Amino acid sequence: MPDNQPRSAFLQSIVAVLWAFLGVRKGDGQKQDMASLSFVHVIIAAVIGVLIFMGTLLLIVKLVLLK
Repeated sequence: MPDNQPRSAFLQSIVAVLWAFLGVRKGDGQKQDMASLSFVHVIIAAVIGVLIFMGTLLLIVKLVLLK
């Protein structure tokens, strides 16, 4: 089970960052995340999320400008 722990912690970080992007996280969930998640995992998940978001926006702009 130790092999699944780092992956599940990173997945929890991704979920926490996605909730933060949406801005709909409850206070209890946020406190639990702050206590259990790794700072490095959260930063990596946030950078990945921002890159995906920016890539999506750029793709939408390019598609709109093609027409």
